[in-house]
Amino acid sequence: MLPVPARVEVSAVVASPEYFQRHPMPRVPRDLRGLPCIRFRFSSGLYYRWEFERDGEEVLVEAEGPLTLNDQGLMVDAALAGVGLAYVFEAQVKQLLEEGRLVCVLEDWCPAYAGFFLYYPSRRQLPTALRAFLDFVKAPA
Repeated sequence: MLPVPARVEVSAVVASPEYFQRHPMPRVPRDLRGLPCIRFRFSSGLYYRWEFERDGEEVLVEAEGPLTLNDQGLMVDAALAGVGLAYVFEAQVKQLLEEGRLVCVLEDWCPAYAGFFLYYPSRRQLPTALRAFLDFVKAPA
């Protein structure tokens, strides 16, 4: 099996500037306790625990909040609306951060991930659809 090279993904904790007019900015992961967060639920029903890491210290946070979603795009929309803090991939909110529509916090605690990998049996005789998909995934963002 051959892996498709992965892009590095970085997580981000974001909220709207209006949110921070009503709530304090968290400086460390434990500051998230008591703050409204937008939770993510997997299709299995399990909630995603927010992952943080700095200087070898790993912290998992069971986020609490008024809204639970299973779609990161909707989480970004809710963060823009001031509902709470959202834990998403930074690439997904890059433009919103640059425009000042969202604010990123806990940046020094947000880990980078190796990205996604796709394993497939061989480069020989690849079906056309799989070849097209691999070319799409490998294309620069």
